[in-house]
Amino acid sequence: MNSAQDRTSSAAAGALAGRRALVTGGASGIGAACVRALAAAGATVTVADLDAEAAAALAHEVSGESWAVDLADTTALEDVRLDVDILINNAGVQRVAPIHEFDPEAWRLMHRLMVESPFLLTRAVLPGMYERGFGRVIGISSVHGVRASAYKSAYVAAKHALEGLSKVTALEGAPHGVTSNCINPAYVRTPLVEKQIADQARIHGIAEGEVVEKIMLTESAVKRLTEPEEVASLVVWMASDASGMVTGSSYAMDGGWAAS
Repeated sequence: MNSAQDRTSSAAAGALAGRRALVTGGASGIGAACVRALAAAGATVTVADLDAEAAAALAHEVSGESWAVDLADTTALEDVRLDVDILINNAGVQRVAPIHEFDPEAWRLMHRLMVESPFLLTRAVLPGMYERGFGRVIGISSVHGVRASAYKSAYVAAKHALEGLSKVTALEGAPHGVTSNCINPAYVRTPLVEKQIADQARIHGIAEGEVVEKIMLTESAVKRLTEPEEVASLVVWMASDASGMVTGSSYAMDGGWAAS
């Protein structure tokens, strides 16, 4: 465990005791960091991921549960009902291409996974949250939920849609003790970002070694990638009782990108 994880664990220990959480895309990257942080804070966590083996391994590590699921198969989610207190809509993919070259099916896939799926999962958890008078819906959005970048039409559009869904959930959930917020990180040190480096290098005609400095960090005042554990620390606070008056918000964790 690194120092960031140590600080998160010590600060949050017991804050979520007795709560049940579901993290989508929970087997790696930001999702895995959230699973570990939520579990360290006392929650029982379900790891939802397409990779059944990785989800089961992480669930075993945190004494939680796993759910092997293809969240892009949204028809299969229409009748799902979930009994959790905390929903983390994190699962996502990235494709980078100019609009006129963007594969339409890839565009649709991204919206099924990052817009339709969060809607259907939120729909599935709200009845139980309303009945208990407590709920936390947290969307792992992006700086691209409030800003745009060229070659990312599907991702930018999907994250903007997630922001809108979160705000409506906040308004409808408020009378029932349910909050809904988004976290908006810039580039986080994850496999998803690592995959983008080659794509960005190809599109911009530069070496892969130049992508982080010249493309990914050019808008950020803090010149480093965000660590997954930093995002997870904010997730734990948003999931806690202490955040009860925070709803309908989008929390930037972008090193100052949106300030420019």
